[in-house]
Amino acid sequence: MATEKVFPMTQAGKEKLVQELEYLKSVKRKEVVERIKIARSFGDLSENSEYDSAKEEQAFVEGRITTLENMIRNAKIIAESEMAGDSVSLGSSVTFIELPDGEEETYSIVGSAEADPFEGKISNDSPIAKSLLGKKVGDQVTVQTPGGEMNVRIISIK
Repeated sequence: MATEKVFPMTQAGKEKLVQELEYLKSVKRKEVVERIKIARSFGDLSENSEYDSAKEEQAFVEGRITTLENMIRNAKIIAESEMAGDSVSLGSSVTFIELPDGEEETYSIVGSAEADPFEGKISNDSPIAKSLLGKKVGDQVTVQTPGGEMNVRIISIK
């Protein structure tokens, strides 16, 4: 039997996934079923774009439910004690300055399940996080990104 992937995440990240799962099961699933019923009433299903669209949405919702259930079942909560205070680790919030122009950026390093770059949460599997993990305040780090190299200096870790 294959080993299932473990999803490291914060407690808040797990709670967010549980909320999304509950919403999909209790609200979204019912909405999609209702859309399918309405689309069926239009008659011939072979040329019914509303029906096709609703079925595609149903497949997406059911797929997302399965994915969320798997992620929640295999979640590994990052304990506060596992977060090293003096070096960058999973669960850390790290602020760095991009060199040489001095642009300051702050990111929280989280598991891939709760990564959301628009909220400042990057996956521990991302190039930036991989380069920063284990480093300390004051360290200068070269990050390999798809757009080329980026040099940064860590100014704080929380």
